[in-house]
Amino acid sequence: MQLIDKDLLSIQETRQLIAAAKAAQQEFASKSQEEVDRIVKAIADAGVRNAERLGAMAHEETGFGIPEHKKIKNIFASRDVYKAIKDLKTVGEISRDEAKGLRAIAVPVGVIAGLIPSTNPTSTVLYKAQIALKAGNAIVFSPHPSALGCIQETVKVVRQAISEAGGNEDLVSCISIPTMQATECLMKHPDIALILATGGSAMVRAAYSSGTPAIGVGPGNGPSYIERSADISLAVKRILDSKTFDNGTICASEQSVICDKDMLPAVQAEMERQGAYFLSPDEKAKLSKFILRANGTMNPEIVGRSVQAIAERAGIRVPEKTRVLVAFEDGVGKGYPFSQEKLAPLLAFYTAENFEKVCEFCCKILLFEGAGHTFSIHTKDDRMVDYFAKRVPVSRVMVNTPSALGGIGATTNLMPSLTLGCGAVGGSATSENVGPLQLMNIRYAALGSRELEDIMDDIQKSECEPSCDLDPALVESIVKSIIEHFQTR
Repeated sequence: MQLIDKDLLSIQETRQLIAAAKAAQQEFASKSQEEVDRIVKAIADAGVRNAERLGAMAHEETGFGIPEHKKIKNIFASRDVYKAIKDLKTVGEISRDEAKGLRAIAVPVGVIAGLIPSTNPTSTVLYKAQIALKAGNAIVFSPHPSALGCIQETVKVVRQAISEAGGNEDLVSCISIPTMQATECLMKHPDIALILATGGSAMVRAAYSSGTPAIGVGPGNGPSYIERSADISLAVKRILDSKTFDNGTICASEQSVICDKDMLPAVQAEMERQGAYFLSPDEKAKLSKFILRANGTMNPEIVGRSVQAIAERAGIRVPEKTRVLVAFEDGVGKGYPFSQEKLAPLLAFYTAENFEKVCEFCCKILLFEGAGHTFSIHTKDDRMVDYFAKRVPVSRVMVNTPSALGGIGATTNLMPSLTLGCGAVGGSATSENVGPLQLMNIRYAALGSRELEDIMDDIQKSECEPSCDLDPALVESIVKSIIEHFQTR
């Protein structure tokens, strides 16, 4: 019996996919804006048509989330993303300033490596395929092994749409033998121009250390402040709608709720009325041991699971109609599991003396985990928005909206995106919701406006002119003092 080396096969496949993608992209780079837009629209339309089927496949294969919500995410990643980018100029000259003599020309980066997570597998493929091709690129996907089937099926849908629209289906492809060696080969290959990384922290760090330019995102761990002027009932509704959407698998979802101490009774009562269950100290202790693995990372057994499934696995009993499990917390750090990111319907609950202390605490949470990502506030006082927006270390401040859906641009006017940049504070190359504009270079054609002699004349004139409006008598006195100083030395 002949033994087959899976690792070598995966590396060879990856190299072949990259070569095919490079050839397809070089041809694609000569297409007109109209031709590019026709292909991108075909992908979006195919994503909408297959949204329900692909969402069901993702849930069945991974066990994460809720099928109906995955369908919504697939439609969002197809239709909403397309609507946001359809009118963007991304081919050839995209702007011209006659007065300054400047022209801007869009230049594709080339072949992109797209890392796909298991939490949002099908929607991320649809989104990344659209923004990559809109910018004139090809993309090769590295799928999370636990979501390989649904990712491959989504890529098949995308490739068929491209072909039917008159494009080369090799513009989008996927590794079928996912191994660490294949992903490493993909990220470090000389024909890969850029890595678009969405996944766990270890994968994102590997992307940034690969030597290839990368756009990656860190973990979300966003606190949500219910400020005293807020409509408490509406704020709680938005928070629970957000945290329960697809069982909390969107990284922009709220991870903790915080309010002023004197508001605790009213906020807790409203949360309980809307389906939150506050854990007893014993229940919190049991669940705390289940949230994290021994190495301190999130236990995949909680990711995207229902409240009932999590409670059962942790050995606790909760009311049947419970929507979210909430634990009172007073600390932040590795000894406080609820203070970390939890991609599940789990929330920490904090209180502080006043809004200044709340802000300090939110900063502490985010600098422990989630820096650069998302913070949300519920308030009727615009001064509070200004106060927090100037201080919290995030790229997105969500105001009076479900944070998960607002962060990705579904309930706000941010760029619809499933890759949310965290900026320098979060170790990311961008703080934007990533779209086509982050996946292309801008080449400038600049018309000369001055000669060398003009520059020299300007310098000479500036040297002859007084540098400031000082009193001449004061200037004379200063000069005299300097001369006397050196004469006495």
